[in-house]
Amino acid sequence: MHTEDPSKWLHDHVFDTGNEAAERSTRVVMWITAAMMVVEIAAGWWYNSMALLADGWHMSSHAVAIGLSTLAYSTARRYSKDARFAFGTWKIEILGGFASAIFLLGVAVMMLVGSVERIVSPRPIHYQEAIVIATIGLAVNIVCALLLGKAHHHDHGHSHGHDHGPHHGHDQHHDLNLKSAYLHVIADAATSVLAIAALFGGWVYGWSWLDPVMGIVGAVLVAVWAKGLIAETGKVLLDREMDHPVVDEIREVVETGADAGDTKVTDLHVWRVGKKVYSCAITVVTHDVSLTAEAVRDRLAVHEEIVHSTIEIHQCTDATAGAGMETAPHLAGVSSGAH
Repeated sequence: MHTEDPSKWLHDHVFDTGNEAAERSTRVVMWITAAMMVVEIAAGWWYNSMALLADGWHMSSHAVAIGLSTLAYSTARRYSKDARFAFGTWKIEILGGFASAIFLLGVAVMMLVGSVERIVSPRPIHYQEAIVIATIGLAVNIVCALLLGKAHHHDHGHSHGHDHGPHHGHDQHHDLNLKSAYLHVIADAATSVLAIAALFGGWVYGWSWLDPVMGIVGAVLVAVWAKGLIAETGKVLLDREMDHPVVDEIREVVETGADAGDTKVTDLHVWRVGKKVYSCAITVVTHDVSLTAEAVRDRLAVHEEIVHSTIEIHQCTDATAGAGMETAPHLAGVSSGAH
């Protein structure tokens, strides 16, 4: 009786190695943002400027959200080898990005409400002090954006250097947790630019109405960014991947090599377990009695982005096929690709 070494079927479930550069950068940005938040709140209280106080508390929400992104990175790394996570801990990062996007949407609502309140009940603005602090805030945001942008390019270049499989669009490779932190910084920078423009208009031309109007414009812009990020992260959390090109490629490669109509994929589920990698559960019906789970795994191996597969094979003879395709199942769980 033929036996084979079972060790070749053993594998771990660490499908994503994390993003160390992004974790370091988000931690630095979190502390910079928190420090600037304290400066703006203190300056707003000292100069009796509601504009600065509002911007300081606005920045506090960004500090919390970026801190959440940092926590998601460290938690995913800490539990990466915990067997209780069936498909690894990468989605902790996605969950952090989703929560951060909700925070971003909350920021947009706060900006909108505050701007409407200022239109209804105008308040005196200390223009010169507010412009100075807002300009400092903008400079801080630019530095933070450069830090996060550098982390993004580092991860993108690293992935291209180690991934030789086919690529299906740049958006599929985004670190969504890093993107959420980056959007918070960009949103804060954009609102700072709008605030500076509004403050100059009010100071030079007396257009006090410009401040709340710019606030509304900024709120709409931030809300649009938040909506896009919620959609991206929500798609991953809900495993909505069946419209991805890799799904058709799996069907094609499994059914290739057999006679027409001889081997068919009758059930297929694909979901992402890392930034660029996928897991699949597949059911195959075939007349080929020699087709094994290992052979199907070998066919899937041409797509390096498929790192884990569970394969169920239903083999049927001509006699059973003629009697209603009754099948005798041959069930096997296998891991495809390098671990």
